[in-house]
Amino acid sequence: MAPQKLLCLPSLLLLLLTRLLPQAHTRSFVVDRDHDRFLLDGAPFRYVSGSLHYFRVPRVLWADRLFKMRMSGLNAIQFYVPWNYHEPEPGVYNFNASRDLFAFLKEATLANLLVILRPGPYICAEWEMGGLPAWLLRKPKIHLRTSDPADNMTKIFALLRKYEPRGPLVNSEYYTGWLDYWGQNHSTRSVPAVTKGLENMLKLGASVNMYMFHGGTNFGYWNGADEKGRFLPITTSYDYDAPISEAGDPTPKLFAIRNVISKFQEVPLGPLPPPSPKMMLGPLSLHLDGNLLAFLDFLCPQGPIHSILPMTFEAVNQDHGYMLYRTYLTHTVSEPTQFWVPNSGVHDRAYVMVDGVFQGVLERNMKHNLFLTGKKGAKLDVLLENMGRLSFGSNSSDFKGLLEPPILGQTVLTQWLMFPLKVDNLVKWWFPNQLLKSSHPQTPSGPTFYSTTFPILDSGGDTFLFLPGWTKGQVWINGFNLGRYWTKRGPQQTLYVPRPLLFPRGALNKITLLELENVPLQPQIQFLDRPILNSTVHKTYIYSLSAESASEPMELSGH
Repeated sequence: MAPQKLLCLPSLLLLLLTRLLPQAHTRSFVVDRDHDRFLLDGAPFRYVSGSLHYFRVPRVLWADRLFKMRMSGLNAIQFYVPWNYHEPEPGVYNFNASRDLFAFLKEATLANLLVILRPGPYICAEWEMGGLPAWLLRKPKIHLRTSDPADNMTKIFALLRKYEPRGPLVNSEYYTGWLDYWGQNHSTRSVPAVTKGLENMLKLGASVNMYMFHGGTNFGYWNGADEKGRFLPITTSYDYDAPISEAGDPTPKLFAIRNVISKFQEVPLGPLPPPSPKMMLGPLSLHLDGNLLAFLDFLCPQGPIHSILPMTFEAVNQDHGYMLYRTYLTHTVSEPTQFWVPNSGVHDRAYVMVDGVFQGVLERNMKHNLFLTGKKGAKLDVLLENMGRLSFGSNSSDFKGLLEPPILGQTVLTQWLMFPLKVDNLVKWWFPNQLLKSSHPQTPSGPTFYSTTFPILDSGGDTFLFLPGWTKGQVWINGFNLGRYWTKRGPQQTLYVPRPLLFPRGALNKITLLELENVPLQPQIQFLDRPILNSTVHKTYIYSLSAESASEPMELSGH
């Protein structure tokens, strides 16, 4: 997309929303403070709303999710607009396809739902960098978010009532569930707890928005992260234990909420649609395509960047994904010697290889003892994975990559080649069969590509990709980036695969895995008819340098 005249995102949104005005010019919305209520078109109004994020739901499924929300008794929806989703480069805007905000607003109108729009620029939402674009960090000394905290809430509310003594009661974020971190248990909130609180608020005449009503999925590299004594990336699933599941199915929580709402206002007549058809398939065997290092010419066709000291992702305009750092040993290291990065300088996870042989992992805020040997001139490769930038906290400038030069024993390693990797391009465009056949893969070691093709023999349905025995990596189906898997750490064990991503009968579907660490003895996958979201297999995070216990409850992040 060619650069356009520079406008800030809120200005663009105003231009976008003015297109709706001809349809809405006769309507009115008033805050009637004298009577502690809202007026919609002159009549008393209370909204019962639910949050969903169009950027976490495939566009073809927007209408389905919105219809189910309306049938649940909601009269409004609330959603964010992530700045980084729409302005990938300064002055370059994208409101097409899955980013077509105007199309989503039209779908909400067709579902007879009002819209509460929260355009940011900062949104949190457990989204990559809280919605702020990564290119802001190309200014290394930038201060993204600062605050002047006032902790005495009694004084704050007294100040509020000084200027607003009357007004309607509103809860903008009533939590139906909670988010998940890799290495923690799947979060849930009981149906009685949700419905009791909701009914109490509605009895008071309050307006309420339920966060989330449908969570969706952090496809690709869009998940955010928290820093709570240690770095905590968010899982690919954003199911949230919400009333509508990640796959769009009504849950018992939804029917209980609908029953509560029906006590206070009319809900649409008719049943909710049943759960969508689900598909089982497999097990399927994957074949080895080759080590990541074998594809460097395709992953980084422009060639490497040279620097005496390693540079961050942001310094070389690599927003997401992976970057390979390469140097050569200047002397022979015959005895096992510790390889480490000072000042927690690994952001976020490093996969270390010597002459192409996988040696182990270094991870942000984690204590790993990694010892290397090698002859003079041996090639040292360090693949860095960006696992999602911090989405919560003030001035959270979360640079990615090697923030400090690595040290081998007492020697600071210099003279680095950096390869910003375009993995998605390789998977989608540069993986023809003749390339795979000519690569002559050897025994897998470290970051490695696997793939297979498969047909769907019947009408198919939504499904859930299960990767038993695999460790950690990224998955693509038909070129679409499903997101990260981390089978070894959990809790999420399956990845949601919406039916529209799969080709119908008569066509072959292709699945590609980038496994970053270790492959099972039988490299197989399965497609299940139900998700597995609550199975933390190996609690490797207990090696955190933080004193915080893994069993301590987490503080709430903000949205």
